[in-house]
Amino acid sequence: MASHRVVALVKAPQSTFELGCAAGVFRGDDYSFSVCTEKPGAVPTLNGFEMLVPLGLRALDRADTVIVPGWLPIDEAPSPAVLRALQRAHRRGARLVSICSGAFALAATGLLDGRTATTHWAYGEELQRRFPAVRVDPDVLYIDHGDVATSAGSGTGLDLCLHLVRTDHGAAYAARVARRMVMPPQREGGQVQYRVETPNPAVDSLAPLLDWASDRLSEPLTVEDLAVQSSISPRTLTRRFTEQLGTTPGQWLLAQRIARTRQLLETTDLPVETIAHQVGLSTAVNLRRRFQSALHTTPSAYRRTFKGSGRA
Repeated sequence: MASHRVVALVKAPQSTFELGCAAGVFRGDDYSFSVCTEKPGAVPTLNGFEMLVPLGLRALDRADTVIVPGWLPIDEAPSPAVLRALQRAHRRGARLVSICSGAFALAATGLLDGRTATTHWAYGEELQRRFPAVRVDPDVLYIDHGDVATSAGSGTGLDLCLHLVRTDHGAAYAARVARRMVMPPQREGGQVQYRVETPNPAVDSLAPLLDWASDRLSEPLTVEDLAVQSSISPRTLTRRFTEQLGTTPGQWLLAQRIARTRQLLETTDLPVETIAHQVGLSTAVNLRRRFQSALHTTPSAYRRTFKGSGRA
């Protein structure tokens, strides 16, 4: 089976962090990763050195996924040649992805018109002003429409890339990639971006509580249980979850249970009823309802698609 071809389109001055996010995730036997630019040659970076990029825009004609890992300065519009190459790739069926300011390049193609998109929260107002046909949501981590996906500021590019790997090969496979990179295996796209004005999340960190709860998903944990474990009130706990994770305790628990369900469906032959008990969703009926709501498919259909795909 041929590797899924991922091509990053870079532009001077290129952020090496955003590019590194994509390169770090999309490597291995199932993906091939390469870099192209409009004018092949030396590409200056934001970090003070140059990259040698030998491939031009024609590389996009062979891509299964095209990633734009930032587009700076944001007020510099892509050239007609770049726009044609991106639009051509999309028409051919390639998946187009932006990280951070890369949303400006995708928006310029018109492919985001009438859709929701995100970017770094500091760029949200400018993206909306320049592209009024795009519905900009500057608060979320990433938005995936299937054929086009956008992520927020730098680090959320990792979240989006892992989400795409999970879409391609399942949760167990993506969890292995995340462990290799020492990353959390899953952050939902709807979580809120961390902003400069948000209180420091290092204070009263939720990390010990999250580890404790993750080891007890089979138990009927409630928000009150989490609050008691943290020795704080449910109201204070909810506030800390909102500040640090951009979600509520209940939503976080459900997301972990769905993620664990996905892994069990992929890696075991356990009946849905047994899985429901193991992930704390009580009954097969409840699991199916929650799973359908979260992933728009059934557990059995998901298992048929991804069973055995979580290979190393």
